[in-house]
Amino acid sequence: MAKKRERLDVIRDILLAIRENRKIKPTRLLYASNLSPQMFKEYIDELLGKKFIVSEMDENEKKFFVLTKKGNDFLNEYKVIEKFVENFGL
Repeated sequence: MAKKRERLDVIRDILLAIRENRKIKPTRLLYASNLSPQMFKEYIDELLGKKFIVSEMDENEKKFFVLTKKGNDFLNEYKVIEKFVENFGL
């Protein structure tokens, strides 16, 4: 059985999907995050509240998400933590 993702891993996965696409529509991000719609909404609300991402509208009034500087900084720091843990074999 596959290991359950930790909360920070889910947040990292969501932020990485946004960064890789520069901007991403909610449905596409839902599929990329591999979460239930309810859990997806909870994570998105948290990331919006903490200003890791922002919600914007394109010229066709379609909603999409964009990574903020704070969200990008989180990903960079998370990478440092991952390397630290890996170096100590944890």
